[in-house]
Amino acid sequence: MIPKNYICAGVSYSTSNWTNYWEGTFKRDNGNIGTLNTQAIGIGATYGITNNVIATLSVPYVTTHASAGTLHGEKGIQDLSLNVKWKAYQFKSGSNKLTFFASVTGSIPVNNYEADFVPLALGSHSKNFTGRLVVDYLHGKVFFTGSGAYTTRSNITIDRNSYYTTHLIYSDQVELPNMSDYNFRAGYRSKYFIAEAVGDISTSLGGFDIRKNDMPFPSNRMNMTSVGINLRFRLKSFYGLELTAGDQYVTNGRNVGQSNIIHSSLTYIFGLSKKQPQVNYNKN
Repeated sequence: MIPKNYICAGVSYSTSNWTNYWEGTFKRDNGNIGTLNTQAIGIGATYGITNNVIATLSVPYVTTHASAGTLHGEKGIQDLSLNVKWKAYQFKSGSNKLTFFASVTGSIPVNNYEADFVPLALGSHSKNFTGRLVVDYLHGKVFFTGSGAYTTRSNITIDRNSYYTTHLIYSDQVELPNMSDYNFRAGYRSKYFIAEAVGDISTSLGGFDIRKNDMPFPSNRMNMTSVGINLRFRLKSFYGLELTAGDQYVTNGRNVGQSNIIHSSLTYIFGLSKKQPQVNYNKN
């Protein structure tokens, strides 16, 4: 959390690659796709509304590319998202600290990209709303964090008047399944350095499997389990500048690619008023 009247602005980059994917629960490759690469460059800013409430606005520019076949990738601005996070309660005892957070996130597409082009689509083109609860426990410089989230997704409009899921539907409207997500983190947290191991479980609450040798569809059941590591560095010589890098790998899934995702970001935090206290980065 950043203090009241502070801004944390930055840019991020990620690249994701997969050759194998799950067609339902069957793992395979596809010579018409080869290796699928998705890159995203994002910009965002976080503002401290109070010392316990922050708001973050962000938007990515996404590019997709398949190394084989005749399908052309897409590129463009994806979805604008707004997140509001609240530090609800904190309990301290000696070197132990237990903190509870709650957050809500809304996102809307800002570009008329084609969603019915999975896996090369820029996104689902739906309006999403996510609620998340977070518990963070810090003992000295060792921490454990767990969170759970539920995401509702709006219907989308596709450029055809009929499609087949488990039965034929005469409509250009597609109902997307809602999602649940559970995230777990553990590691070392100090004023200038953070190292953490991450596990994530994302589950579609509905949908159907990709049919044999068929293209994916936006309302497929898309589940994945991933593990990864994140590193964060805060520079002593340039206080307020933070570098983040990490890697995330999908270990198991359903109707998704077995992706390896490398990501990084550069952010800078500054106060809006002349007299501001120095930020304690190790404080939740």
